[in-house]
Amino acid sequence: MKNNDWKERLNIVYSTNPDFKYQTEEKEETETPEKRHQRLRVSIEKKGRGGKTVTLITGFEGKEDDLKELGKTLKTKCGVGGTVKDGEIVIQGDFKQRIIDLLKAEGYTQTK
Repeated sequence: MKNNDWKERLNIVYSTNPDFKYQTEEKEETETPEKRHQRLRVSIEKKGRGGKTVTLITGFEGKEDDLKELGKTLKTKCGVGGTVKDGEIVIQGDFKQRIIDLLKAEGYTQTK
């Protein structure tokens, strides 16, 4: 019954062909490189956020779980909220220098 799971076919158009086989694309997560090989960029952004300032961390390569773990660590150490989406970490507020220092302390040496 695993092959007929409806959750895997949520966005597939109906087919009247009885021999049609549903094919789903499986995304392969790349292995997360070592921290010292990551090239993270820390920037401040204000546009499109209702005048609020956020700190944006981009350039992370690897598994989504590792990105979420890093985001959680940064949010906790800065004592603010934020989110992890679309391969970016968004931290509320202007914490650019503090985040750069935290990332370098964690082992991300190629941080700018």
